[in-house]
This record gives sequence, C-alpha cells and structure tokens, in this order.
Amino acid sequence: MLRHASACYPRECCGILLGAIAEDDTRTVTTAVPCANAYQGDQSDRFELDPKDQFEAQRLARTQNLEVLGFFHSHPDCDAYFSATDLANSWPWYSNIVISVRQGAYDHARAFRANETQSESHPEELQCPQS
Repeated sequence: MLRHASACYPRECCGILLGAIAEDDTRTVTTAVPCANAYQGDQSDRFELDPKDQFEAQRLARTQNLEVLGFFHSHPDCDAYFSATDLANSWPWYSNIVISVRQGAYDHARAFRANETQSESHPEELQCPQS
C-alpha cells in the first residue's frame, strides 16, 4: 500500500484489501491489491476503482480462501481522514484505509468504516502484518 501510494503521488492511489475476519470481527489484512485509478478527472483528490480490477481481486480472494475486506486510497499532501466524498461513495460493511502522502513520502494512515446509512464513519482497528 505504501509503495503504491508513494508511486502514484501526486495523484490518489487506490486498491483492494484482502484478508480474514475472525469470529470476534477482528479483521486481518493479508494482501493489498494495488489498482489503477480509473477516475477520468483530476486524480489529485479523487479515485475510482476499475470494475475489472475489482473482479480480479475477488477472483484472487477466492483462490486464496480470503475475503475482500475493503479498500485503500491515498490523500496527497493531506491528512488521512474519511472525507465526505469517501463517505458518500463507501460501502458500509467494508473497511477503508486512508494513507496520507506528503511530498511523495508516507506520513500516516488511518482506517475507517461507514455506518449502514453512510451518514458517518468511525475509526477502525485493522491488523496489517508487515512482510
């Protein structure tokens, strides 16, 4: 995720999170699938996942017996927060990692999950073992 976010700077990166959900709802991300930003406008503050990338990530998840846990994207030269646009375009069940990239380098990241009505998001704790 971090390499992808830095490589895409000053545009927003995006990708899909794969992993497992324990019985206690602990989510562990084991694979981050980098995707191309398919947004047709200014990519410095917007992203869009290509449906083909989503299909391929779902297929990869099935072959590795994993779940699609959610998505990640970056905020170039900005804080890692879940914006109104992020909230409006979110899917409530899915986790979302937002990565702050300042001057091309990783600064910090936060995870969020939207409520069922997409009216607010809450910080979320995700397990992301580093390899």
